[in-house]
Amino acid sequence: MARKMLVDGDLNQTNKEGAEYDFDLFVIGAGSGGVRAARFSANYGAKVGICELPFHPISSEVIGGVGGTCVIRGCVPKKILVYGATFGGEIEDARNYGWEVNEKLDFNWKKLLQKKTDEINRLNGIYKRLLSNASVKLLEGEGKIVGPNKVEVTQPDGTKLSYSAKHILIATGSRANRPPIPGQELAITSDEALSLDDLPKRAVVFGGGYIAVEFASIWRGLGATVDLFYRKELPLRGFDDEMRAVVARNLEGRGIKLHPQTNLMELVKTDNGIKVITDHGGELIADVVLFATGRLPNTKRLNLEAVGVEIDKTGAVKVDEYSRTNIPSIWAVGDVTNRMNLTPVALMEGTCFATTVFGGESSKPDYRNIPCAVFSIPPLSIVGLSEEEAIEQVNGDVLVFTSTFNPMKNTVSGRQEKTIMKLVVDAETDKVLGASMCGPDAPEIMQGIAVALKCGATKAQFDSTVGIHPSAAEEFVTMRSVSRRVTARGKAKTNL
Repeated sequence: MARKMLVDGDLNQTNKEGAEYDFDLFVIGAGSGGVRAARFSANYGAKVGICELPFHPISSEVIGGVGGTCVIRGCVPKKILVYGATFGGEIEDARNYGWEVNEKLDFNWKKLLQKKTDEINRLNGIYKRLLSNASVKLLEGEGKIVGPNKVEVTQPDGTKLSYSAKHILIATGSRANRPPIPGQELAITSDEALSLDDLPKRAVVFGGGYIAVEFASIWRGLGATVDLFYRKELPLRGFDDEMRAVVARNLEGRGIKLHPQTNLMELVKTDNGIKVITDHGGELIADVVLFATGRLPNTKRLNLEAVGVEIDKTGAVKVDEYSRTNIPSIWAVGDVTNRMNLTPVALMEGTCFATTVFGGESSKPDYRNIPCAVFSIPPLSIVGLSEEEAIEQVNGDVLVFTSTFNPMKNTVSGRQEKTIMKLVVDAETDKVLGASMCGPDAPEIMQGIAVALKCGATKAQFDSTVGIHPSAAEEFVTMRSVSRRVTARGKAKTNL
């Protein structure tokens, strides 16, 4: 039997007393958030059903796959390609470490692509087994909501199945957005970029977010010429400005040509490739053009308006702090809500949902001090507040500590690429408000720093921690001198 919810007192008000349902919970979407919510709810004793579109590496309105965007066409395959792209520079760097490397290096794109596909197939199977082991009923097909407690699943053969559920959870994720410019059908999104038959020799990337920066790094690392176009002065809007400048410098250092404050206006098919026309009148020819201009929530085919579920202007499902919609029996987690679109955040939201609805304990997601990473080459990773955010939010002064150095590995290899680390501290309380790093292994290091920030660590506690030597990570506990002190609500200043 499903347990009562404990939100706003006894919220077991979503159905009439004694009503019978096919499921305690039905989840639409078997990505990271949906699978987590389904499994954990089942572990609490709930009878759970979940539906997902048929598997395919490239998604559409009618194909998807268990595991969702992250596993099939997002974080995981992207990181595999990042690893592959990193080896090129590593092999070059190895020469000064005594490795005799032939001048010509051969790279087999199809081999890497097959290994990537093998891995996502393996993970797809693991996710299915996780659901099966938790006694969750998995249905293949497209789900939509036809009532506050009713879902309809259209199977691949067109057969429609109807189920009743005490609670319905929307976890359908998001899809890549295409800017409406002439010739936009000639471009690809990150879905297709992960499954290209041939590695492009000339690539254009349009966008300034993490997906754009990562694919620019991947293709350049694999030998392509890459032009990166974005609308702002620097890539990675929303990240710490000093770190954005470092990433831009590193991208250029790796051979990527940057085109800041530039829009693409038109794509034209030619015999020599795709002609790219910019708003500055510039033109160039590319083998592939990638649109990495944001993502939109997958809600168009869910029938939400008919049921009365509120969505915002982007199509995101509106939810309260417990992930509940305006319809008491319908909930939503993950990218479809457009809160903080990260896989671990969807996992957190799914966990909190299950705990709240079936675990007998009110639990809402905590969005403070969530670490994240941009897997550029080298990567950027952050946790907590940027310098700009700290200045805006803190009442007193903000202390900024930075360390810029040449990693030990580079001193021998000769690679001219600095690592930069940064701590942002509340001058009055000594509490560390944010940390960031751009350099090798940044995400691995930042995960540990995130634990410290979650515990409310002070700068004094960082300073009293013994470092691991020799390592880059030890710099985080040896930054003694203040780089700058900024008055609250002042203007952040950098040395860049």
